Amino acid sequence: MEIRQLEYFVSVVETSSFTRAAEKQYVSQPCITHSIRKLEEDLGIDLFDRSQKKAVLTDEGKLFYTRACKLLHELQDTLAEMNDLRSLARGTIKLAIPPMIGSCLFPYLFTSFQTQYPQLTLNVYEEGSFAANRLIEQEELDLGIIILPEGNHGSLETVRLTQQEILLTVSRKHRLAKKHFVTFDDLRQEKFILLKNNFFQRHAVLKRCQEEGLEPNIVFNSGQIETVKSLVAHGVGISFLMRMALEGLTEIVGVPLNPPLHVQIGLAWKKGRQLSPSSRAFINLVSSQTENALALPLDPGQTRSAPY
Repeated sequence: MEIRQLEYFVSVVETSSFTRAAEKQYVSQPCITHSIRKLEEDLGIDLFDRSQKKAVLTDEGKLFYTRACKLLHELQDTLAEMNDLRSLARGTIKLAIPPMIGSCLFPYLFTSFQTQYPQLTLNVYEEGSFAANRLIEQEELDLGIIILPEGNHGSLETVRLTQQEILLTVSRKHRLAKKHFVTFDDLRQEKFILLKNNFFQRHAVLKRCQEEGLEPNIVFNSGQIETVKSLVAHGVGISFLMRMALEGLTEIVGVPLNPPLHVQIGLAWKKGRQLSPSSRAFINLVSSQTENALALPLDPGQTRSAPY
């Protein structure tokens, strides 16, 4: 059975004539007649009562007409929907952003994306970079703006966007608050407040601790950036946050580490996955907005490089 056979059949029913159906479909009448005969053979039933002068449906033909109309309408809707997706008239993107990056970056990105593509939907999931990597690999999410893993990115395709420095984060009244920089030797007696395991910066900090021979006294683990900030502000302990997460704060300050600790922020998606037009549009927009700093304050002395 072919779609064209259904179209010819419906035209015959709607015009009550093989001749007028042929005119409507811009084909010859024998073509219509042959197509209907072939359709009846395929179905094993008579669709029309040929004892009548006009094209009159049999009972089976009436049922088939109802189903054929539904099939053709669904096909038209599907083709229209695919065309909308291709032309970016509609579409949904599932995007992962770690909370620390999202709170600074998302308002700018969302505004920019919605201005350019108001018909597309951006669903954002706040996940730490490790959790985001896993969800992208499992194709539960389309894209992620994450802290990029060091070295080989494995199953991910990535576009580097910017670099951020991780700073020691302390209360303004803390003994280290006015220092120009600190080493991990300065932190041996401190209480650590860290983000949970699904956050990349936790692993970066613990790796540095191991390299410096420091066994951190971790008193609290949290998945909420604001909780960490509040605990630090109240002097419960110290933490480590990106420079951009400390902009405009008065109760806590960031102190550079010596040697510095940096992370790379980038856009990631699963390697080899066929991306939707909506996702490709988002990648292009984010890459083009890199020169506008994506609302991320640059580290001192950092220069901007084009995405690869």
